Amino acid sequence: MQVQRKPLKPLDQALQELLAHAQARPDVELVDTFDADGRVLLQDAVSPLQVPPQDNSAMDGYALRAADWEADLPLPVSQRIPAGTSPAPLAPASVARIFTGAPVPAGADAVVMQEDCEVLEDGRVRIKALPQAGQWIRRAGEDITLGATVIAAGTRLTPAHLGLAASMGFARLQVARKPRVALFSTGDELVMPGTVAPQDMKPGSIYNSNRFFLRALLLRMGCEVTDLGIVPDDRQATIDALARAAAGHDLIVTSGGVSVGEEDHIKPAVQQLGQLDLWQIDIKPGKPFAYGRVNRSEEGAGFAHFIGLPGNPVSSFVTFQVLVRPFLLRLQGVDNVLPRGMPARADFALPKADRRREFLRVRYNERGGLELFGNQSSGVLTSAAWGDGVVDNPAGTTIAEGDTVRFIPFAELMA
Repeated sequence: MQVQRKPLKPLDQALQELLAHAQARPDVELVDTFDADGRVLLQDAVSPLQVPPQDNSAMDGYALRAADWEADLPLPVSQRIPAGTSPAPLAPASVARIFTGAPVPAGADAVVMQEDCEVLEDGRVRIKALPQAGQWIRRAGEDITLGATVIAAGTRLTPAHLGLAASMGFARLQVARKPRVALFSTGDELVMPGTVAPQDMKPGSIYNSNRFFLRALLLRMGCEVTDLGIVPDDRQATIDALARAAAGHDLIVTSGGVSVGEEDHIKPAVQQLGQLDLWQIDIKPGKPFAYGRVNRSEEGAGFAHFIGLPGNPVSSFVTFQVLVRPFLLRLQGVDNVLPRGMPARADFALPKADRRREFLRVRYNERGGLELFGNQSSGVLTSAAWGDGVVDNPAGTTIAEGDTVRFIPFAELMA
């Protein structure tokens, strides 16, 4: 009797189900604005002031009333206004020496840059270019208005956001606590670099590459990472590692051991300690994927989320980007967790369509089009290091040279 296989789960459905498990409001942490880069803001940053607080000069030069200008008519300098001072109103038929960022005096409606001015021996100033009212003046509130929500809750903060927050006077910000993630790999074939020389490797052994890029990706996502190393292909060892990882962590991430082979112990181990959904995702690379929960041993201590990634390095790399990354963002309170794609020209052909949705490793060439890495195997990690991103190619779709495709840069996925 032939066993009927379950249909592969579409990626969008898998992502929707995964994100549904990450809906709890994250814990709040108050941090110094200096230290908030990459953190997720949990409270709207509403401005208590306007920025700039008053009209100020965009140039070093001279402030004047545009109507006072006449060709070849020098004007006296009535005051000098450095940044950080409070000027007097502008005297009639005069100019004020002013510097970048300094407040524009009442009565002045233009600033002329010093390159367009001539200082005469008697100290008067000849304005050599016809001034226009409003020129080189930065208006009060043109950047930020009083009471405006400048940075919305759920924003993952960048250096520009930190500058904005500081310009409004925020010394500290309410952000999501960093997710605590436990990471380990499974497999008797795995060897850590530096422990065995290449010429001394046993047949069938490989260096553990997944551990390195997964840890780096988790750190880039703002996580606190506990690296639990390599767990052997042993049922009890896997159970012990999961139980240890569940304590004090929000999420456990593993690579390898989520297929259905006799040496794949993740499934029964997670089921013994909690619950597991083993999904076969309709993507290439990266079909095997698991989500579940591992209960903590203490009574009433809750659980840790569990995500099991495939062992092949490119499969693990891709599934992290399209599934784990959105999950981690949602755990931290981000609403828009999907990566932004952009249209790009394919300078390659893909004449044979795959039945699964493909994530093809590509890079830009000097003509502005995308080149395809020659070997798209799930074990060829060179493709990810070589590429600038992936083409998100729908199932059953061929690509002809010159076609427009959906390109997702690695810079977007690893920001």
